Amino acid sequence: MKFLTAKQLKELYLQFFKEKDHAILPSASLIPENDPTVLFTTAGMHPLVPFLMGQPHPLGKRLANAQKCIRTQDIDEVGDETHTTCFEMMGNWSLGDYFKEEAIKMSYEFLTSSKWLNLDSKRLAVTCFAGDSDAPKDEEAARIWLSLGVPNERIAFLPKKNNWWGPAGNTGPCGPDTEMFYWTPNDIPAPSVFNPADKRWVEIWNNVFMQYNKNKEGKYEPLAQKNVDTGLGLERVTMIMQGKTNIFDTEVFKPLIEKVKELSGTEINSENQKSFRIIADHMRAATFILGDEKGIVPSNVDQGYILRRYIRRAVRHGRLLGIEKNFCKDVAEIVINNHKMDYPELEKNKQFVFKELDKEETRFKETLDSGIRLFSKMAEKKESISGKEAFLLFQSHGFPLEMTKELMLEKGMRLSANFDKEFNEDFQRHQELSRLATEKKFSSGLADTQFETIKLHTATHLLHAALKKVLGPNVNQKGSNITAERLRFDFSYDQKMTQEQLKQVESLVNDAIKRKLPVTREEMSIEDAKAQGATALFTSKYGEKVSVYTIGEFSKEVCTGPHVNNLSELGHFRIIKEESVAAGVRRIKAILAPEPQEKYMSH
Repeated sequence: MKFLTAKQLKELYLQFFKEKDHAILPSASLIPENDPTVLFTTAGMHPLVPFLMGQPHPLGKRLANAQKCIRTQDIDEVGDETHTTCFEMMGNWSLGDYFKEEAIKMSYEFLTSSKWLNLDSKRLAVTCFAGDSDAPKDEEAARIWLSLGVPNERIAFLPKKNNWWGPAGNTGPCGPDTEMFYWTPNDIPAPSVFNPADKRWVEIWNNVFMQYNKNKEGKYEPLAQKNVDTGLGLERVTMIMQGKTNIFDTEVFKPLIEKVKELSGTEINSENQKSFRIIADHMRAATFILGDEKGIVPSNVDQGYILRRYIRRAVRHGRLLGIEKNFCKDVAEIVINNHKMDYPELEKNKQFVFKELDKEETRFKETLDSGIRLFSKMAEKKESISGKEAFLLFQSHGFPLEMTKELMLEKGMRLSANFDKEFNEDFQRHQELSRLATEKKFSSGLADTQFETIKLHTATHLLHAALKKVLGPNVNQKGSNITAERLRFDFSYDQKMTQEQLKQVESLVNDAIKRKLPVTREEMSIEDAKAQGATALFTSKYGEKVSVYTIGEFSKEVCTGPHVNNLSELGHFRIIKEESVAAGVRRIKAILAPEPQEKYMSH
């Protein structure tokens, strides 16, 4: 085994797949452009959905990259040895090219060959899909692993909840996967029989075999284009390459934890270790979100809500460690310095990151102070406060349970036997309501109502071009979000649009639709695209070749697609709302109606 830094590991991975004829893609934005099903890019496959569905990729059928990702579902696990909310995912894809045998053999070669990672094959184990009424047991994947020398006792067959990926929504491409695990303790030999429930076996790589399409009836049909989608966790494998047993001891997180030690004047012990780790992870996540090209700011909805939660949770744990002054930007500066070579947008947006962190930290400290005042009021002339009252403090003021308990102990108040039970009952009820609301909001996938989302995505190109014509060429897209019902388009502009301007934009778009302009796609270099006058935003995420979509003489834009073939398919464009979302950023919500409807707009 070689000692590798995260940067060296990333370079080695990309070099390996380059030698296997894969084109190397840059990381896409953390904010998915055309997928309403998720708030953040959770894996490298996310930006590739149109190509996994069959659209040709300009760089070919073999792709690889390092993708920055955010996964909110892991937030409660942060603080253990291997979980983070922000991470880098190494991935390789076959779009209808190689399949199981070649994918598995490449994974095994990269992990165990002396030329590459040189990991001990005796500490490797794998899982495969156990099969059910929808799809058979994946004996093929198991046979390939056996042929490479992985013994039967190290191959576990697990059900769909463990070894199946997708679809992203209710319908679409999906299939079984095979996952690779590595035995992490250096001083204990790996057991001969693999037990996936033993946490000392750490999952490091996942190969998804997209060979089915789940249709609206819930049936799994074989896909015409079979794809491979893999993901290797950079932080976890870095930990293994350095002989560590937790990711926070690697250079990815250690400088952040050292900074928190310096700021708090506190040494790490078993009681406070989780606070150090949460601050390191959450500040890394918040910095990456704020530093992204899309200009997300803390708020009470969508990505802004998650961002706010990360910052506030970090500040709360900072308080527990004794940090009184604003500290977020001090930690963020280290994140930026660590990652600016690979993600130059972090350095470019540094001042924006610092400003927003400082603002949110100050705002939350006021909230915390008001929470302390409310606690004092609740605690007047009482021997104790209830778990229900503690939950009210948490819900209305974001006041952490552990702080409520600390203040109670300081005042000599006793914790009732039911205190935690009462708090947890209300907390679970709140979580359930939040989860149901989120699931309702993000229940459908791209494939569920694919044509509706494609139509609306094409309409965003028309809207973008029309805004430039009406408001001036300096207007640029800052982000978009599309569901089957509506499009949401954020753009740079520093004042409220007038009714006349909105009508002009609508008219320009509808005139283009009435003229039934064709939509054509060409592949070219980013330089040629710009030379032809194509709008090319977020240029850091494009590869050597790009897709350029031209809509008559009306619009020319670099985009991954997909789009309709002719504007006659769109219907009637209507703006239903125009509003401010941040300083210098406006938002338009619009729909495509079957035919013109009067008095639809409510600005």
